[in-house]
Amino acid sequence: MRRQRSFCALGLSCLLLGGCADTGGDARGDARDTYVVRPQDTVYSIAWRYGLDFRDVARWNNIGPDFHIAVGQALTLTPKAAPAPPRKGRPSASTAPLAPIPSALSWVWPTDRMSVPQPVPGGGILLSGRVGQDIRAASSGRVVYTGNGIRGYGNLIIIKHGENLLSAYAHARESLVHDGQEVMLGQVIGHMGEGAPQKPVLYFEIRRNGKPVDPLGFLPKVK
Repeated sequence: MRRQRSFCALGLSCLLLGGCADTGGDARGDARDTYVVRPQDTVYSIAWRYGLDFRDVARWNNIGPDFHIAVGQALTLTPKAAPAPPRKGRPSASTAPLAPIPSALSWVWPTDRMSVPQPVPGGGILLSGRVGQDIRAASSGRVVYTGNGIRGYGNLIIIKHGENLLSAYAHARESLVHDGQEVMLGQVIGHMGEGAPQKPVLYFEIRRNGKPVDPLGFLPKVK
């Protein structure tokens, strides 16, 4: 019975995120070595789509500190030099989220909790709610992407915090912020929409250096 419940929970997560194959493919990347910039793309959204650190993407393509890219521009998604061979005995990479490390930033829950957060394997958490419910910036930062160009996330908002942290808010009904806007802790940035199959939900994720970390390690503990 316990195993059956686990499978059911995983299946629900897949449905709410619009399909595990879709979201997983974008979040972890694929074998593509180059990418042609499309409308709405930013360095941050491209790095997010392929599970890369945005700073690496910028460095590999000699992108300036303003991170400006142009539609039609071809970007390299791998280092120009061949990667060094793995060391013997080196542990294999895991798809599990990395453990969070202490952060000097303050954090709040990105929306009012209606139920227990549901972890998504290898990623963030699902927070159920009501259509139109406020979505808030979980920490102060700068908006680096708003749009629906990343498969499986619906309308997505990405905020940069410091040098190596990004937070993402998926399935927004609408965004109240724009690229480049500075936002404060707890500021309303959008309203909750629906994930598949038409369930009001917010998918929330935090990445450090391009890799998912457990968001529950950042958010305040609920008594």
